[in-house]
Amino acid sequence: MKKLFVGSLAWTTTDASLRAFFEQFGEVTKAEVVYERDNPSRSRGFGFVEFEDDKAAEAAIAKGNGAELDGRVITVSEARSKD
Repeated sequence: MKKLFVGSLAWTTTDASLRAFFEQFGEVTKAEVVYERDNPSRSRGFGFVEFEDDKAAEAAIAKGNGAELDGRVITVSEARSKD
């Protein structure tokens, strides 16, 4: 399994639209937009997508980075651990 970081998301991007965009690259196991703690209706402008298949994740990075989603050019990279 590979987890990707997706940055520069539009405020209107939802978990569902994030999943729908990344499903063009393969089966998405999880897609999640991160929201503010103090205001859970406001996106923090980034999220995470998980793929079971590493090749699908690599395709998502290669083709998704710099692509447009909900009117914004997004960045896609492999997620790093918090350590």
